[in-house]
Amino acid sequence: MTQTADRKKATRHPRTSERIRSAGSRRSVFLLVIVAMLLTIGLGAMLSASSVVSIKANADQFELFTKQVIWVALGLAVLVVASFLPYHLWQRFALAIYGATVIGLIVTLVIGDTRGGATRWIEIGPITLQIAEFAKFASISLLAAVLAKKDALLTDLRHVLFPVGAILGIVTLLLLAQPDFGTILLIVIPAFVMLAGSQVPLRFVLSMAAIGAMSMTGLAMSAEYRRQRFDGFLDPFSDALGSGLQAVQSMVALGTGGMFGVGLGQSRARWSWLPNAHTDFIFAIIGEETGFAGAIIVITLFALIAVVGVSIAYRAPDMYGRLLAVGIVAWLSIQALINIGGVVAVLPITGVPLPFISSGGNAMLVNLAGIGVLLNIARSPDASGLREEKA
Repeated sequence: MTQTADRKKATRHPRTSERIRSAGSRRSVFLLVIVAMLLTIGLGAMLSASSVVSIKANADQFELFTKQVIWVALGLAVLVVASFLPYHLWQRFALAIYGATVIGLIVTLVIGDTRGGATRWIEIGPITLQIAEFAKFASISLLAAVLAKKDALLTDLRHVLFPVGAILGIVTLLLLAQPDFGTILLIVIPAFVMLAGSQVPLRFVLSMAAIGAMSMTGLAMSAEYRRQRFDGFLDPFSDALGSGLQAVQSMVALGTGGMFGVGLGQSRARWSWLPNAHTDFIFAIIGEETGFAGAIIVITLFALIAVVGVSIAYRAPDMYGRLLAVGIVAWLSIQALINIGGVVAVLPITGVPLPFISSGGNAMLVNLAGIGVLLNIARSPDASGLREEKA
């Protein structure tokens, strides 16, 4: 009887494996197409949004655009490498990567370049490093590794509070010292999404989330500039030339775009009306030049990344792969949500860039590396169909 069952399983296995690989390949291709579309839209928006800033800086309207093209090319190379590296390597070296990131954050505070009151950058010749961008993946990877290792113990709150508190607490304190509240949100919120996707009881997750939300609110109100941003969010027109300037000019740009936009390369907001038009507020330029239709396309693409990412996570072969995928998807999706929410004035402005679109080399490398890891999880030999095998 056992031999017969084994023969049936052996006969069924090749077909199941082929079906698994085919499904994983479809998800991988779909994800790549979505990211390629976002990158293309981003480069088009950068060409327009950065031209005025580039002209003012060096009389070369293509300077920032050229740099962005280079970073996209490097990011795609990183994506390819990450897609072929077995994702369990990140589990093996998660603690080392996290430790290196913590050291990098400390070094940033000691020798980093200060701009606008924030110390977030390390200048190494022509290269600028922003370690906070790497902290997102490092924290997610280590948290996934710890939760996967403690999978059978997560019903005991002691096995949740200490490791999660240590991982998030160390990075949060270092980022708060910079300060970089936006990145703190992009580490803490995905962490709670990962907890919800693990074996941690929901009552623990909700209780910790409530405490975390109160703590984040307290931190947000602890600095004067963040309080001003919040006041500008509540009533931007009360100080349209001060704390509400970005929100007001962003809404003007979006309103000017109408349904189908003023035309590619025809933005008026980029002419020094809208600060950070090529970084945090590039979505406003997209909305102005391509209208509501173009803005909806971008939002839909990010929503599709979330859907495909959740599908990849659901079919991951083990708990670490599942939690890692959940963390990456939550990070990219929430970052897009926070950025777009700030641009359309339904959320406070946090200075978070739009993934794959905003100017920024470090962010581009890390975001595309995250996509590469998702692709590897999706293409794992047994990334789906485990339930059918068990059945």
